[in-house]
Amino acid sequence: MDYSDAYLRRILRRTKVIACVGVSPNDVRPSYYVVRYLHQRGFRTIPVNPAHAGKSLFGEVIRADLSEIPEAESVDMVDVFRRAEAVPDVWADARAHLPNLRTFWMQIGVRNAGVAAEAEAAGIDVIQDRCPKLEHQRLFGELRKAGINTRVISSRLT
Repeated sequence: MDYSDAYLRRILRRTKVIACVGVSPNDVRPSYYVVRYLHQRGFRTIPVNPAHAGKSLFGEVIRADLSEIPEAESVDMVDVFRRAEAVPDVWADARAHLPNLRTFWMQIGVRNAGVAAEAEAAGIDVIQDRCPKLEHQRLFGELRKAGINTRVISSRLT
């Protein structure tokens, strides 16, 4: 998938509320770090995971599915942390319950051409096989040469 930086930047700038489907409250899972980063950057992140429904993550109640988000009309983006075979069900749930959805984002390694075509035909921006955390870091100056930003300044050569 090839997306222009301008396209990705536009999506990330306009997005305010992200429903994170499949996020884990386990702090060693990649989905946890992605959602934590997005939350720390001012995005409202609504966790969705039926195995952990009712628990809390970053100040939000974990929902069992997208239909449980009471303010569903405010969700701008769905970020999918599920395998590719689960994407059609997530898309069907999003289409049925999120009237103002603007972006359907599939994480690294997740692609579904059929869902992408259907969502794009409905006027939804689709990103496949990318991570919004990494794209945000890259596009807004937080990703350094080594791939991380330690926020430590040192003159010592390593």
